[in-house]
Amino acid sequence: MTSPIEDYALIGDCKTAALVSRDGSIDWLCLPRFDAAACFAALLGTPENGRWRIAPTAGDARISRRYREDTLILETTFETDTGVATLIDFMPLADGSSTVMRIVVGVRGHVEFETDFVVRFGYGHTVPWVTNEEGGVTYAVAGPDLLVLRTPVHLTGEDMHSTGTFMVMEGDRVPFAVTYGTSYGPRPGSQDVEAALFATEAYWRGFAARCPGVGRWTETVKRSLITLKALTYMPTGGIVAAATTSLPEALGGTRNWDYRFCWLRDATMTLMAFMKLGYYEEASAWREWLMRAVAGAPEQVQIMYGVAGERQLLEWEVSWLAGYGGSRPVRIGNAAADQLQLDVYGEVADALAQAQRGGLPPHPRTRALSEVTLNFLEKVWREPDEGIWEVRGGRQHFTHSKVMAWVAFDRAAGLASNSKLGRTLSARWRKVADEIHADVCAKAFDPEIGSFVQAYGSNVLDASLLQIPLVGFLPPDDSRVIGTVRAIESRLVQDGLVLRYETHEVDDGLPPGEGAFLACSFWLADVLVLLGRYGDAQRLYERLSGLCNDVGLLSEEYDPVAGRMLGNFPQAFSHIGLINTALNLARRTGPAEERVATGEPAEVKPPVVVEAVAAAVDPDTPVETLQSASR
Repeated sequence: MTSPIEDYALIGDCKTAALVSRDGSIDWLCLPRFDAAACFAALLGTPENGRWRIAPTAGDARISRRYREDTLILETTFETDTGVATLIDFMPLADGSSTVMRIVVGVRGHVEFETDFVVRFGYGHTVPWVTNEEGGVTYAVAGPDLLVLRTPVHLTGEDMHSTGTFMVMEGDRVPFAVTYGTSYGPRPGSQDVEAALFATEAYWRGFAARCPGVGRWTETVKRSLITLKALTYMPTGGIVAAATTSLPEALGGTRNWDYRFCWLRDATMTLMAFMKLGYYEEASAWREWLMRAVAGAPEQVQIMYGVAGERQLLEWEVSWLAGYGGSRPVRIGNAAADQLQLDVYGEVADALAQAQRGGLPPHPRTRALSEVTLNFLEKVWREPDEGIWEVRGGRQHFTHSKVMAWVAFDRAAGLASNSKLGRTLSARWRKVADEIHADVCAKAFDPEIGSFVQAYGSNVLDASLLQIPLVGFLPPDDSRVIGTVRAIESRLVQDGLVLRYETHEVDDGLPPGEGAFLACSFWLADVLVLLGRYGDAQRLYERLSGLCNDVGLLSEEYDPVAGRMLGNFPQAFSHIGLINTALNLARRTGPAEERVATGEPAEVKPPVVVEAVAAAVDPDTPVETLQSASR
């Protein structure tokens, strides 16, 4: 039976990541990077599609787990009738091949363990040739792929599984290490597992130590920050939306997508979360990735890329995997890469503006990129697009897309006005921003329901409309904003959580049915802060943070009826929400680098000015929101 999504924890080395279930099974791992083919794919199939389980032979062990404080080192403790032992899982951050390391530690008494090592390259399809050699080394090879397992535990081959049993006594430490390599290259060498554990702990604690205090939510923010870092592909600076593909938005449904790529929108929001907490090294690395990825003709800018900037993300279906909980198809690649989504230009412009205002040194190509991109956007902003939700039912004039196009020109006009050479451009871009603003106000507001709507001519509500006050398109006390929030609370909130849009009213090219998209609920909390409803905002945030699993991770969506996580996991957008809304509730600073619709510049306070937010901050003290953006 498939484990619930919330039963998984993440380990990673900022090149790839593995999901480890509560019962000690690694059910998902792609090598050598996030978007490569999985060698353990039981998450989307069965154990025969690849897994690596280490667990007590006694099936009734009591299980608890945690991350070591401020790290991505997972500790799973098993308590049996004969003793207690802990399984330590981690991936060292180092140049070269990725390695998964596991150490079984005897805590009290004695516990008998078993290990089941099942390698299936090519997303659970290809059975490798496995060789057990002297010295506790096992080689699994198929085509170009090679895995090398080193352990003192004796393994035997049976039914294309490598299995073994071993006993741990109090004080014992039994190591395992699996390293990826190529079958045609040098075989990966052995590593000192204990030394790697020490170095990995030091790395993550050093990273987390830079995080400022955020009052009562500091630990939640730190865990989210570590998770976002783990979703970063360190060699290039690219940031993936999630570590998985095809975890369903509705159990048994077809809304199953591959999120192991770099969406400009998601990565931009991750960058801004990093900057708000003072992590400018990560922000700078992402900006370098962006400049390489979008280099070329502005009309060819994509909404997503591979982790190294690849543009060809061909979508195909894996016929041999049954899907998570029977949810098919299992998709690899993502056809949305070819969609037109006008909002991404606004998100990228906002991020670059905040980077500059926050003190990140200007990039030599930022101005040139902005000019050619805005020249293109000036021509196309009136066109329909697929929008933030990447609908496959045809293009529309989505309100959110138009609002974010306004953001692109608004931010650019503000930056350009700071120099004499840029004032002409500033006036031109301000004129376009004003045109977009007037167009949206005239065509996207429905006076009968007293709310903005999803698309021109529609009467459907959409959670992305919450971005209207958050990006400064209209002030929060505008009657149209208040009416929109009221309508969303009335028609899109289910069991206290916000749905993306009214799926029963929309033909988005897919069968209806999905959970509550968690980022949307964070947006509502942010707007409630703007409206001065601090108690409501805090209660919603506590509800959302309470949905994290036992190790602090969130997926893309949540089913409030079944009470379980849905969608890809862990989801960057959800953890961005955990960070942003905590800051909005705790900080006393003003709006983050946005301009209100009047065109007057907002007070700028660099994101680095977080420092120690006193734990005694009254949550009902008026506090204005930080910039939040969209998906």
